[in-house]
Amino acid sequence: MNAKTLNCLSCGAAVSSDSPKCEHCGARLATIACPSCFGMMFLGSKFCPDCGSPAAEWRGDDASRLCPVCRLPMLAGELGQVRLHECGKCFGIWLDTATFTQLCRSAEQQSAVLGTAETLNIASKSFGPVRYVPCPECGDLMHRVNFARCSGVVVDVCRQHGTWFDRDELKRIILFIRGGGLELSRGREKAELEMERWRVESARRESRETSAHVGGDSIQVNLLGAAVVAAGGLLKWWLRR
Repeated sequence: MNAKTLNCLSCGAAVSSDSPKCEHCGARLATIACPSCFGMMFLGSKFCPDCGSPAAEWRGDDASRLCPVCRLPMLAGELGQVRLHECGKCFGIWLDTATFTQLCRSAEQQSAVLGTAETLNIASKSFGPVRYVPCPECGDLMHRVNFARCSGVVVDVCRQHGTWFDRDELKRIILFIRGGGLELSRGREKAELEMERWRVESARRESRETSAHVGGDSIQVNLLGAAVVAAGGLLKWWLRR
């Protein structure tokens, strides 16, 4: 959905609906307020401008966990039924593994209900320099993973504790799943497995044919050698006469 022009609630200046802060007075304009698609929306909005779902009140408090990008304390709280951590500066989100798994299952169930006749086009963002960030739980550098191998959304994952999403990345993943992305990913993996199986079978067949060919050549060489030996013996007998 295209961004709309709205007015800042603090200074009244015109701002884009997808801007997290007012460019004029610096007031925070948007927050994670949609528990369904995790789209950004103005504080006080009743419905999500992206998916139309009713907004949920963000209930959060300061937490001891630091944002892996800004290194500032994140807000810990609930958005609907989802517990998460959010950075108030960069608007990134931290989800533990169990919560993210449940969100993916819920989005896929919605995909099955809505159907996948029209796969949503998830625009890929421009990537800057590759950087590795620490896990807010253990401090180890996280792995960078292309979600579902084909989504184009690269997230930071600590296999033991959870996943870090830069601004809008969780929203893009939810839209990807709802658009049938996981089913597409499974189809690609199945096709890759079938292709790999075909390659293995072809290699085995070629190996057997090569062995049979080499074996046939060996028999011919042995017969020729025997003929040569016999001819040599006949020649020696003739010369001794």
